Amino acid sequence: MKKALLKYWRRFDWLIIISALLLAGIGLLSLYSSSVGRDDFLNFKKQFIFLGIGVLLMFLISFLDYRILRNDPYLILVLYFFCLLALAGLFFFAPEIRGVQRWYQVGPFSVGPIEFTKLILIILLAKYFSMRHVEMYRLRHILLSGCYVLIPSVLVYFQPDLGSVLILLFIWLAILLMSGIKLKVFLALALCGILIFALAWPFLLRDYQKERILSFVSPHQADPQKAGWSRIQSEIAIGFGGFFGQGFGQGFQTQSRYLSEPQTDFIFAAIAEEFGFLGIIILMILFTILIWRIVKLAAVSQSNFNRLFSLGFAALIIIQIFINIGMNLAILPVMGIPLPFVSYGGSSLIAFFIGLGIIQSMRHV
Repeated sequence: MKKALLKYWRRFDWLIIISALLLAGIGLLSLYSSSVGRDDFLNFKKQFIFLGIGVLLMFLISFLDYRILRNDPYLILVLYFFCLLALAGLFFFAPEIRGVQRWYQVGPFSVGPIEFTKLILIILLAKYFSMRHVEMYRLRHILLSGCYVLIPSVLVYFQPDLGSVLILLFIWLAILLMSGIKLKVFLALALCGILIFALAWPFLLRDYQKERILSFVSPHQADPQKAGWSRIQSEIAIGFGGFFGQGFGQGFQTQSRYLSEPQTDFIFAAIAEEFGFLGIIILMILFTILIWRIVKLAAVSQSNFNRLFSLGFAALIIIQIFINIGMNLAILPVMGIPLPFVSYGGSSLIAFFIGLGIIQSMRHV
């Protein structure tokens, strides 16, 4: 019995699990605090439920054989096309919330298919490049893989959700780079992307998207009641935090509602204000442990699929951390990208825990 329990215990990388749970716990703590000022704890209760669902799915998936994904291309394509249908269905069945259509309404809950699309896209690209890593010099592989990314990107763009489009493109570029693409080809792709963005500025970007980017360049000169407001208040909140913070439930910017979206986009600023630089250090240590363990698994993996999926998933976490914290520190435009495991959002939280479940299953087989 003792040996069986020990074997069961060793099935999991507990550093990954504990660090992810602690990150989610910090998010719940900050969510509860910001709910006090609004006297509305519905989001806190829902996030608690999402966390339970995510953890349950992680453990269930960890006992499945991940080789189903690696060996069955039809299953991956079915999942990919299901994501495309879900993204397309938003235009017909999703309610418009603040001018966008990104979530299905299921009773009191909202479901955003883009978060699961990110995960499925990592699986698809890992499968595609794991079979063709020795042929990365062929242009057709780059173009075909780019088409897999382009289709959901177009659907997401028209929701509109420019931030998630950038995330999908970053996932593609990251897995391309890790698949062995030549550096000069990678730099050429990046240069083309910058050129396309510059040419598309007058035609493809909406006015509010341009305003957000312009407010990033000069937030204090932008209309303080519009695009520059959130960035300015975020900087003030972080500055108020000092080293030890204002204390739980004591953040002036957070509790007085000057800090917009303290539960999602600007939860990093809310944490910095109430828990200070010390809280941010703890947050970053937990992220570092989580990413380190995932990358370590990739480093010792004997399968290209395992390696690419793990590195792609780690890249997704890193990209979203960078963008979210960059928004809060006013070094990047506001893009509505959640902080992994921390920000409020059931779809994001559940999708990340599903990803951890797949990674755990790779340790067992």
